[in-house]
Amino acid sequence: MVPQTEKKRTFAFVITADEYALLLTDEVQQAIAAARGRNPEEVALDRHVPCARLVATQVKYLARAAGKLPSYAAAQCILPPRAFEQASSEACAAHKQIEGEAVLDLTCGLGVDTLFLSRRFRRVVTLERDEVLATVARENFRRLGAKNIDVVAMSAENFLAQTREHFDWVYADPDRRSAEGRKLVKLEDCSPPIPALRPLIQRVTKRLCLKNSPLFDVDEAFRLFPKARVEVVSLNGECKEVMIHDDGSGPEITATALNSHSGKRSFTIPADTPPPPHPGHFGAAGYHWLVVPDVALQKARLARLHLTGMAHIWSDNGFGFAAEEPREAIGKVFAIERIEPYDPRGLKRVLHGRGVTIIKRDFPLPTEEIMRRTGLHAGDDLRIAFTKIDGTSWTIWLK
Repeated sequence: MVPQTEKKRTFAFVITADEYALLLTDEVQQAIAAARGRNPEEVALDRHVPCARLVATQVKYLARAAGKLPSYAAAQCILPPRAFEQASSEACAAHKQIEGEAVLDLTCGLGVDTLFLSRRFRRVVTLERDEVLATVARENFRRLGAKNIDVVAMSAENFLAQTREHFDWVYADPDRRSAEGRKLVKLEDCSPPIPALRPLIQRVTKRLCLKNSPLFDVDEAFRLFPKARVEVVSLNGECKEVMIHDDGSGPEITATALNSHSGKRSFTIPADTPPPPHPGHFGAAGYHWLVVPDVALQKARLARLHLTGMAHIWSDNGFGFAAEEPREAIGKVFAIERIEPYDPRGLKRVLHGRGVTIIKRDFPLPTEEIMRRTGLHAGDDLRIAFTKIDGTSWTIWLK
């Protein structure tokens, strides 16, 4: 019988060797399989479940993995909580385009990116400095049927200093949290410190693929890597990562919108392309379509360039307005019923507290304040957009 964990003990955010050993036992694996679909809190308190808290945590993260990591969920992989939180989604991992004979992944973690790299390279060497997490990764790759991945329990700094191998690419997704749990934005502060390791990386390859936080600034990317291709990637309308391909083929900037239902749409342009001229006066009566540019375009500062010839836009964070339906626009497109100056008292009088979906760009008030001033509440009766252009605030009624 596997010993029951202490009642007051919670599962550590970082898995221990003892916990990993328990997770490998047939009894605990069978308990996890039997408990999937149950409420994790109920599982944690169930005295008939061996190692109930340990099982409950795996049940919780396997349920979350069904959407984010479906292959891992299907194979009932072991999911350490911290590694799961920091992992790429499979949709983003599958999008990575590098390929060749051999790749060195400096930052294995849970190994989602590693798994998808193994489908594009004949051989993958992946580094994980945490011995337990490296062991977890090996076990998960076994369950997932990935046979061309070598997991090395070593830091990037030590491996790069010792290796004499050459690779087609080096891939890295640096840890962006400090020891105290604080989020890090500067690449120099992350672990491993890629800028400091560049001389060692260039000994093993001339091509580096670097994944960064969605908070990472694209101008900073080109400052550090002047001849790189930079790609901002969103998934279902949420910015997920800023990718840097430092292979000498840039400077180039791309915005890519991934969607679970409609697939992928991208816009690419040389990084030094000047922005289009200001569209001039906002003639509200001439516009019949509203474009909400995808967040990847906004993060990459490409919305105005992308909408050139399709719609007028006054800032990279604003709405686009078109006389004809812009069918190639990357983002959401709505038919406009009418546009009028923002008048909170008038809205309150006309709408009488109806449920409204609010969309806003370049508008000085938060959604909650708009609702308070107009007497609106969240709902699906109407869709109304709010923006401010050249000092004037506007209400856009959508069909």
